[in-house]
Amino acid sequence: MPFLIKKILFTLIFNTSLLIMLFLGIQNSSNKNKVDFFFDKTVLLPVSFIVGVSFISGSILGSFLNLTHLLKKDVES
Repeated sequence: MPFLIKKILFTLIFNTSLLIMLFLGIQNSSNKNKVDFFFDKTVLLPVSFIVGVSFISGSILGSFLNLTHLLKKDVES
């Protein structure tokens, strides 16, 4: 179980630091675009923010999918 807690903490700290660096890096970004959802569009957002947040959310989702696999192994043991 300590391995699982370490993995969760590492994921949260790593992705939070990426998000902070993303906020610091996009302050001077002038290229802006709208994201098209099914029913609505967002406000103008910097392109680097859109790409960065999608990368970070994919990283979080991928790590949690792996965590569910690890939890299933712990329950079976």
